[in-house]
Amino acid sequence: MTIKEIQEEIVDEFSMFDDWMQRYEYIIELGKSLPLIDEKYKTDENIIKGCQSKVWVHAEEQDGKVVFTADSDAILTKGIIAILIRAFSNQSPQAILDADTQFIDEIGLKEHLSPTRANGLVSMIKQIKMYALAFQAKQ
Repeated sequence: MTIKEIQEEIVDEFSMFDDWMQRYEYIIELGKSLPLIDEKYKTDENIIKGCQSKVWVHAEEQDGKVVFTADSDAILTKGIIAILIRAFSNQSPQAILDADTQFIDEIGLKEHLSPTRANGLVSMIKQIKMYALAFQAKQ
């Protein structure tokens, strides 16, 4: 599946909910299915700077694709990073760099987060793109 197709799938899932309480619950549920980062990668260098809570993201290259794992000490943030990883993991570095993040606005996520969490979301996306850039440079 392409990033765009995954993003459209996420937008469709969120459109099923009538209110933001249901969406928050869904985000928390998504966090429970997050591919968890190995404890050895829970280091300062894998922490996303600019997040209110602690968020660790690790990336590896497998067969030309970037594979992400992550964790957070906050349940909502764990769900947010789970959405991003679902959209961007197992994609080529170029596809990640070319992808837009319009789907975040389409599901209304940014406008329903506190300013510090919204900044954290931007920092997570930036870090995912930085990993992609680093892997692309290696190729």
